[in-house]
Amino acid sequence: MPHTGAVTLDTADLPDTCHDLRLPPWRHCCHGPMARWGHNLRLGPMTQRSASREAATAAIDPLPARLLKRTALVVLGPVYFGFIAFVPLLCARRRGFAGWYWRLVKRACSWLLWLLSIRADMSAADRQALGDDTDSLIVINHRSHLDGFVLMDVVPDQKWFTFAAKKELFEAPLLRTGFNGAGLVEIDRKSGRLALETLSAAVRTMPARRSVVLFPEGTRARTDTLGPFKAGAVLVARETGRAVRPIVIRDSDQLLPRGKFVPRSGTVRVDVLPPFVCDPTVSVDEDLDRLRAAMLAVFDTP
Repeated sequence: MPHTGAVTLDTADLPDTCHDLRLPPWRHCCHGPMARWGHNLRLGPMTQRSASREAATAAIDPLPARLLKRTALVVLGPVYFGFIAFVPLLCARRRGFAGWYWRLVKRACSWLLWLLSIRADMSAADRQALGDDTDSLIVINHRSHLDGFVLMDVVPDQKWFTFAAKKELFEAPLLRTGFNGAGLVEIDRKSGRLALETLSAAVRTMPARRSVVLFPEGTRARTDTLGPFKAGAVLVARETGRAVRPIVIRDSDQLLPRGKFVPRSGTVRVDVLPPFVCDPTVSVDEDLDRLRAAMLAVFDTP
């Protein structure tokens, strides 16, 4: 939906003078033509964005409830999440482990957000569209360390996600076991060709209803808009013939910005866009520009 970047305040039915508005005497400065300044009053994009941020950071629980939840997280969190980290060492080779572990990790992410008093807001229609998706390549913008947890929280039970992770993260034995148990795809970011081949092979062999998740910006955006997109997602989509399912996440950086370690309470908005199909008759850069423009149009919507 196109966005004009401004909201017009129609004051045609308002009184002509500030006296009629019953303002205090020191505010009586809007007589005659000046009183009609409101006809052209507009709220710019920055004002709209500020209002959106205020809504995002509005606490969803009263202070006592937030303190109680975070105390529970500090006391019980290490035990629960330690169990999740160690269980692949014992059970990774058991039959049905992948499905069981996926559900465990998904619920752990949901519990973490609940304990932090963070709510992921996604419409029922978007949730249904994501659940009905079979094999698209998932592409999501990156705002905060919360993004992965939010995505895991909103994904329907019938849909599975697999993330790509740089191979350096697999060097720690405990992380490697957990990542392999969760089905993460190990990629070498130093070799673009090898990374493309690895991702393409992973996408081709994914079971039904499982999708690889990619962050086209490559890192968390440092500005109030989307960062530049890297070509990896479009190249993998072209190589495998899969559609791209864009997902736009907003306001997570307001709750946990760069340099912060304790998130605020609030709401993160998630929008699922229609499938994006690459056009083999145009250049990769043109496809990339179209994909970014589609996501940016939603990202900039208040």
